[in-house]
Amino acid sequence: MPPELAAFAGLRPRLLRLAYRMLGSVAEAEDVVQETWLRWQGAEKEGLRDPEAFLIRIATRLCLDALRAARRRRENYVGPWLPEPLVDPFAPAEPPLADELTLTMMLVLERLSPAERAAFLLHDVFGLDFAEIAQSLSREEAACRQLASRARRQLQAARPRFSAAPEAGIRLAEAFFAASRSGDASALRQMLAAEAVALTDGGGRRRAALNPILGPARIAAFFAGLARKGAFATAPPLHLGMIDGLPGFVTREPDGGLQATALQPEGEVIAAVYIQRNPDKLRHLLQ
Repeated sequence: MPPELAAFAGLRPRLLRLAYRMLGSVAEAEDVVQETWLRWQGAEKEGLRDPEAFLIRIATRLCLDALRAARRRRENYVGPWLPEPLVDPFAPAEPPLADELTLTMMLVLERLSPAERAAFLLHDVFGLDFAEIAQSLSREEAACRQLASRARRQLQAARPRFSAAPEAGIRLAEAFFAASRSGDASALRQMLAAEAVALTDGGGRRRAALNPILGPARIAAFFAGLARKGAFATAPPLHLGMIDGLPGFVTREPDGGLQATALQPEGEVIAAVYIQRNPDKLRHLLQ
């Protein structure tokens, strides 16, 4: 394998993970990594001491451009926007915070500026020092420290107060699947926290609630109503396990479309239900 291909191939999983965390889209992350490869091929490599830093710098700048364009598109997005569900991570989690970057935290990242998001991810998740980050963002090192600090404060404020162990989370997902498919409103209410919220992302492509559903009574009624109408598949899930760090399941519904449901545990109850129905964001699960 040529040296330049070997250098890129070794870093590709890390670049994919960075791009996905920046953009919340598997397809866009893959596009960024492909463009990074093309630029790497055309780059002058003589005297290049740190190929990894160079590739991360390219990918970061491409992500920032893509993120700004995506935010303009999301201003006209139909209903709640959720990131694409990631069932199998691109690579093992990187310390110190990668394991905590659940779908819930991805939504918090969406509220940050592109520069804040990049500074936090590059430093706190991918372990780059601020001198390297300053080069990637074309900013002073002190400014990058401030960006990461602001992002960290927002993420810490939004971090769940207490979460369930993975095994307990999966059991909660199994119980939620059974109750939602049978339309058992009483069981659903008991599983939901007092301030629970449900978000559904159809992107205007499939039917979905256009506004957040608040409170256990309304969420339970929503699922029970869909069950009565036969809107849910009763067959076992295609996937039952972790979805972007949260317990959940992937199903094929009676209309033929896929649906990914992720749950945010808060102790023994569910604080949030995230339902992804937009076919554009589920296509990668079929590959």
